[in-house]
Amino acid sequence: MNGIDELSRELGEACKRADVKLATAESCTGGGVGEAITRTPGSSAWFDRGFVTYSNDAKVDVLGVKQETLGSHGAVSEPVAREMAMGALHQSDADLAVAVTGVAGPDGGTATKPVGLVWFAFASLEGGCQSRFEVFGGDRAAIREQAVREALRGLAAMASAAPPAVPQGTLPEWYDG
Repeated sequence: MNGIDELSRELGEACKRADVKLATAESCTGGGVGEAITRTPGSSAWFDRGFVTYSNDAKVDVLGVKQETLGSHGAVSEPVAREMAMGALHQSDADLAVAVTGVAGPDGGTATKPVGLVWFAFASLEGGCQSRFEVFGGDRAAIREQAVREALRGLAAMASAAPPAVPQGTLPEWYDG
Protein backbone atom coordinates (compact mmCIF):
# COMPACT_ATOMS: atom_id res chain seq x y z
CA MET A 1 0.00 0.00 0.00
CA ASN A 2 2.28 2.73 -1.26
CA GLY A 3 4.47 3.53 1.74
CA ILE A 4 1.84 2.79 4.37
CA ASP A 5 3.75 -0.18 5.78
CA GLU A 6 6.88 1.95 6.18
CA LEU A 7 4.87 4.72 7.87
CA SER A 8 3.42 2.18 10.27
CA ARG A 9 6.88 0.82 11.10
CA GLU A 10 8.13 4.37 11.75
CA LEU A 11 5.09 5.01 13.93
CA GLY A 12 5.82 1.86 15.92
CA GLU A 13 9.42 2.91 16.50
CA ALA A 14 8.29 6.35 17.71
CA CYS A 15 5.71 4.78 20.05
CA LYS A 16 8.28 2.39 21.52
CA ARG A 17 10.77 5.23 22.09
CA ALA A 18 8.10 7.35 23.79
CA ASP A 19 6.59 4.37 25.62
CA VAL A 20 3.07 5.22 24.46
CA LYS A 21 0.08 3.25 23.22
CA LEU A 22 -2.38 4.27 20.52
CA ALA A 23 -6.08 4.10 19.83
CA THR A 24 -7.90 4.93 16.62
CA ALA A 25 -11.43 6.24 16.02
CA GLU A 26 -12.32 5.84 12.37
CA SER A 27 -15.28 6.65 10.21
CA CYS A 28 -14.52 7.13 6.50
CA THR A 29 -11.41 4.92 6.65
CA GLY A 30 -13.47 2.02 8.00
CA GLY A 31 -10.66 0.62 10.14
CA GLY A 32 -7.91 1.18 7.58
CA VAL A 33 -5.63 2.95 10.05
CA GLY A 34 -5.92 0.13 12.57
CA GLU A 35 -5.44 -2.45 9.83
CA ALA A 36 -2.27 -0.71 8.63
CA ILE A 37 -0.93 -0.59 12.18
CA THR A 38 -1.66 -4.25 12.90
CA ARG A 39 0.13 -5.35 9.71
CA THR A 40 3.30 -4.26 11.52
CA PRO A 41 4.89 -7.10 13.49
CA GLY A 42 4.99 -6.32 17.21
CA SER A 43 2.27 -3.67 17.02
CA SER A 44 0.49 -5.23 20.00
CA ALA A 45 3.15 -3.56 22.16
CA TRP A 46 1.99 -0.07 21.13
CA PHE A 47 -1.53 -0.37 19.66
CA ASP A 48 -4.28 -0.70 22.24
CA ARG A 49 -7.46 -0.72 20.13
CA GLY A 50 -9.39 0.73 17.25
CA PHE A 51 -12.98 1.92 17.01
CA VAL A 52 -14.79 1.86 13.68
CA THR A 53 -17.72 4.21 14.21
CA TYR A 54 -19.13 4.59 10.75
CA SER A 55 -22.66 5.60 11.72
CA ASN A 56 -23.61 8.61 13.80
CA ASP A 57 -25.23 6.29 16.35
CA ALA A 58 -21.94 4.43 16.74
CA LYS A 59 -20.08 7.69 17.28
CA VAL A 60 -22.52 8.56 20.08
CA ASP A 61 -22.81 5.09 21.63
CA VAL A 62 -19.17 4.01 21.48
CA LEU A 63 -17.17 7.25 21.66
CA GLY A 64 -19.53 9.59 23.47
CA VAL A 65 -19.83 12.11 20.65
CA LYS A 66 -22.63 14.45 21.62
CA GLN A 67 -25.83 14.29 19.60
CA GLU A 68 -25.90 18.11 19.70
CA THR A 69 -22.45 18.27 18.10
CA LEU A 70 -23.55 15.98 15.28
CA GLY A 71 -26.75 17.97 14.83
CA SER A 72 -25.00 21.33 14.77
CA HIS A 73 -21.90 20.47 12.74
CA GLY A 74 -22.48 17.13 11.00
CA ALA A 75 -20.31 14.02 11.19
CA VAL A 76 -17.65 15.49 8.91
CA SER A 77 -16.50 18.37 11.08
CA GLU A 78 -13.76 19.50 13.39
CA PRO A 79 -15.88 19.29 16.58
CA VAL A 80 -16.94 15.70 15.81
CA ALA A 81 -13.37 14.65 14.99
CA ARG A 82 -12.18 16.14 18.29
CA GLU A 83 -14.92 14.41 20.30
CA MET A 84 -14.14 11.13 18.54
CA ALA A 85 -10.44 11.38 19.42
CA MET A 86 -11.15 12.24 23.05
CA GLY A 87 -13.70 9.43 23.23
CA ALA A 88 -11.12 6.97 21.92
CA LEU A 89 -8.75 8.03 24.70
CA HIS A 90 -11.47 7.75 27.32
CA GLN A 91 -12.58 4.29 26.13
CA SER A 92 -9.07 2.83 25.93
CA ASP A 93 -5.77 2.45 27.71
CA ALA A 94 -4.04 4.59 25.08
CA ASP A 95 -1.91 7.67 25.55
CA LEU A 96 -2.52 9.00 22.03
CA ALA A 97 -5.47 8.75 19.68
CA VAL A 98 -6.38 9.74 16.18
CA ALA A 99 -9.86 10.29 14.79
CA VAL A 100 -10.70 10.33 11.09
CA THR A 101 -14.03 11.45 9.63
CA GLY A 102 -14.67 12.53 6.08
CA VAL A 103 -16.44 12.23 2.75
CA ALA A 104 -14.76 9.47 0.74
CA GLY A 105 -17.29 9.58 -2.11
CA PRO A 106 -18.20 9.06 -4.76
CA ASP A 107 -21.45 10.51 -3.37
CA GLY A 108 -22.26 12.54 -0.29
CA GLY A 109 -20.29 15.68 -1.04
CA THR A 110 -21.76 19.18 -0.81
CA ALA A 111 -20.49 22.65 -1.64
CA THR A 112 -19.25 23.10 1.94
CA LYS A 113 -18.18 19.48 2.49
CA PRO A 114 -16.86 18.20 -0.83
CA VAL A 115 -15.87 14.64 -1.63
CA GLY A 116 -12.31 14.30 -0.38
CA LEU A 117 -12.75 16.44 2.75
CA VAL A 118 -11.32 14.58 5.75
CA TRP A 119 -11.03 15.90 9.31
CA PHE A 120 -8.32 14.54 11.60
CA ALA A 121 -8.01 15.01 15.34
CA PHE A 122 -4.96 13.93 17.31
CA ALA A 123 -5.48 13.70 21.06
CA SER A 124 -3.05 13.11 23.89
CA LEU A 125 -3.60 12.56 27.57
CA GLU A 126 -0.85 15.09 28.18
CA GLY A 127 -1.19 17.56 25.34
CA GLY A 128 -4.82 18.20 24.53
CA CYS A 129 -6.26 17.78 21.08
CA GLN A 130 -5.16 19.18 17.74
CA SER A 131 -7.21 19.00 14.58
CA ARG A 132 -6.86 19.76 10.91
CA PHE A 133 -8.44 18.88 7.61
CA GLU A 134 -7.26 17.85 4.17
CA VAL A 135 -9.09 17.74 0.88
CA PHE A 136 -7.80 14.72 -1.01
CA GLY A 137 -8.28 14.01 -4.69
CA GLY A 138 -9.01 10.82 -6.54
CA ASP A 139 -11.60 8.10 -6.22
CA ARG A 140 -12.94 6.56 -3.00
CA ALA A 141 -10.02 4.15 -2.62
CA ALA A 142 -7.44 6.91 -3.19
CA ILE A 143 -9.11 9.24 -0.69
CA ARG A 144 -9.23 6.54 1.97
CA GLU A 145 -5.60 5.53 1.35
CA GLN A 146 -4.43 9.15 1.60
CA ALA A 147 -6.40 9.55 4.83
CA VAL A 148 -4.78 6.44 6.33
CA ARG A 149 -1.35 7.73 5.35
CA GLU A 150 -2.04 11.16 6.90
CA ALA A 151 -3.34 9.61 10.12
CA LEU A 152 -0.17 7.51 10.46
CA ARG A 153 2.04 10.54 9.77
CA GLY A 154 0.22 12.64 12.35
CA LEU A 155 0.38 9.92 14.99
CA ALA A 156 4.11 9.44 14.36
CA ALA A 157 4.73 13.17 14.74
CA MET A 158 2.74 13.17 17.96
CA ALA A 159 4.50 10.11 19.35
CA SER A 160 7.89 11.63 18.50
CA ALA A 161 6.98 14.74 20.48
CA ALA A 162 5.18 12.88 23.28
CA PRO A 163 6.22 13.46 26.86
CA PRO A 164 6.74 10.38 29.02
CA ALA A 165 3.64 8.24 29.38
CA VAL A 166 1.23 8.83 32.26
CA PRO A 167 -0.43 6.01 34.18
CA GLN A 168 -2.97 4.19 32.01
CA GLY A 169 -6.54 5.41 32.27
CA THR A 170 -5.62 8.84 33.62
CA LEU A 171 -7.41 11.64 31.82
CA PRO A 172 -6.32 15.27 31.96
CA GLU A 173 -8.38 17.57 34.19
CA TRP A 174 -9.59 19.58 31.18
CA TYR A 175 -11.38 16.55 29.69
CA ASP A 176 -15.10 16.91 30.33
CA GLY A 177 -16.27 13.78 28.50
